[in-house]
Amino acid sequence: MLFIFNFLFSPLPTPALVCLLTFGTAIFLWLINRPQPVLPPINLDQQSVGIEGGARKGASQKDDNLMRCYYSDVKTVYDIFQRGLAVSDNGPCLGYRKPNQPYKWMSYKQVSDRAEYLGSCLLHKGYKPSPDQFVGIFAQNRPEWVISELACYTYSMVAVPLYDTLGTEAIIHIVNKADIPTVICDVPQKASMLIDNVEKGYTPGLKMVILMDPFDDELKQRGDKCGVEILSLFEAENLGKENFKKPVPPNPEDLSIICFTSGTTGDPKGAMITHENIVANTSAFLRCLENSYFPSPEDVTISYLPLAHMFERVVEAVLFSCGGRVGFFQGDIRLLPDDMKALKPTVFPTVPRLLNRVYDKVHNEAKTPLKKFLLNLAIMSKFNEVKNGIIRRDSLWDKFIFSKIQDSLGGQVRLMITGAAPISTPVLTFLRAAMGCLVFEAYGQTECTAGCTFTSPGDWTSGHVGAPVSCNFVKLEDVPEMNYFSVNNEGEICIKGTNVFKGYLKDPDKTQEALDKDGWLHTGDIGRWLPNGTLKIIDRKKNIFKLAQGEYIAPEKIENIYQRSRLVSQIFVHGESLRSSLVGVVVPDPDVLPSFAAKHGIKGTFKELCENQTVREAILEDIQKIGKEGGLKSFEQVKTIFVHPEPFSIENGLLTPTLKSKRVELAKFFKAQIDSLYETIQE
Repeated sequence: MLFIFNFLFSPLPTPALVCLLTFGTAIFLWLINRPQPVLPPINLDQQSVGIEGGARKGASQKDDNLMRCYYSDVKTVYDIFQRGLAVSDNGPCLGYRKPNQPYKWMSYKQVSDRAEYLGSCLLHKGYKPSPDQFVGIFAQNRPEWVISELACYTYSMVAVPLYDTLGTEAIIHIVNKADIPTVICDVPQKASMLIDNVEKGYTPGLKMVILMDPFDDELKQRGDKCGVEILSLFEAENLGKENFKKPVPPNPEDLSIICFTSGTTGDPKGAMITHENIVANTSAFLRCLENSYFPSPEDVTISYLPLAHMFERVVEAVLFSCGGRVGFFQGDIRLLPDDMKALKPTVFPTVPRLLNRVYDKVHNEAKTPLKKFLLNLAIMSKFNEVKNGIIRRDSLWDKFIFSKIQDSLGGQVRLMITGAAPISTPVLTFLRAAMGCLVFEAYGQTECTAGCTFTSPGDWTSGHVGAPVSCNFVKLEDVPEMNYFSVNNEGEICIKGTNVFKGYLKDPDKTQEALDKDGWLHTGDIGRWLPNGTLKIIDRKKNIFKLAQGEYIAPEKIENIYQRSRLVSQIFVHGESLRSSLVGVVVPDPDVLPSFAAKHGIKGTFKELCENQTVREAILEDIQKIGKEGGLKSFEQVKTIFVHPEPFSIENGLLTPTLKSKRVELAKFFKAQIDSLYETIQE
């Protein structure tokens, strides 16, 4: 061997020999350390298969038995937490932080003990360990939210989340509809609002408020005068500790939570979700992840999406079932990047609205042609790796181009899940390249607990929401008035499974609208089966309306197309049955509009640009062009627009907590502008 080595390399000068050996060593190290591809667990050309009756199931589902649980000893949400306590060996569970400080952690046992004390207090105050006993939770995401929820489950009671973005009228509606005698809330302002409603006679059934934060004597005195007992959470837990009761765990078929859907129209409806619903949905997601990235006690997620909604709660249930940790943001979404850097989450649930901002910011910072070229080259190069199943963040592109983006999310994200709204192909492609982690898209709604489809590991394509998860079937039903027919693989998405809710609280008519006699949930969304067996969301049934000439309009479809314009941050498309055309309200992107206007020779403040007639016409021309490219018919195009400088938000009541447009509220808010727009149109 030494002879061969000397024969081959002895003629080479020493520097060349060193370079050759270095190069050879580098190749050898790369070969043994190169990332292993994520192999698809199924045939990606056939991700779902048909079953009797025209429905479809996920290809990984071996028979027609729908999944109920992943772990044989986990049948309820209470069991989920108990398993987390065991497998984590009483490890860290809930984390929180104050400004500029590291996270502090409560252990699983500390959380469990506090939940038992709080639940015992409720029993001492007259509650029964029964699923007909409802407890309101009115708070922003924080550890006490989870403790309050677990207190309910420990004694077979039902949690009913409230959230102030619904507005006072909706809070009154929920408290009365669910006959809630006790609300656990976070801050004195919310307690004061609850007492206001009692004083005015709006919520006579409310008898006790438990407050997480400190409060003054005046609030307690106001409560005493109108018959509402005010307790601090500390007092409640101590009272429960002194009057401790052994846990009375629920059964799988018992109600777990009544999740009032924010809705885009009318009063909120209380979706009745059982323990089995949540366990089945959680289990189905664990099944989806078992061949790619399975959570462990080392995993941590950041809680900032509203806990009053099921998407966030199922993600946390997945972590708890595996002994993972949940760290809470400080309560201010503007501080989320700072929280992410401090927490370094490995699992990141998110929504397209947030991801769109990340995408726009990165592309807007690439100002020179060279930077744009390098960014696009990096995306293309990394995405080519993704297409071959290589998921990593240690390439040269990561080091020099993407490290800043990854660090802004803590630098440790290994699993990202987006849901609640559609995400565009360019944004999804960018994320899969830039983040160096698995990026999945889920689709579902509250009424099927959270998700009913999920993209498959190894599937790098976009423009669809994956295949049915193992706890439900999916079928498409004809919608003749919109020209969608199941024979063409199009129609209203319907779901049947162990994750489908039991109906709406005290609302048989609405329940009958959502659930047919065979147990199929009608979502109101229009889908299409793609040739590879994945589902694509193409339209919306619930918000369709007719124009004066009889044409059906699906405004959300139009908005999704217009949203492709880089000028558009948000848009609301409006039409009326007595009108023959559509109008729109556009909120421009504040990072893009100034440079766009400057190209037209226009300068000014953002508000001044929004009011400029030339800018308005240029934006209208741009979205109409994109609408035409997106296949919109002439009657589906807006004829004119109003440009609004302030974003639609949860705070101003124009978005739901899941960031969907509240169409009725938007129409009311912009009534004067809409009327003015119609006056300018020659119909």
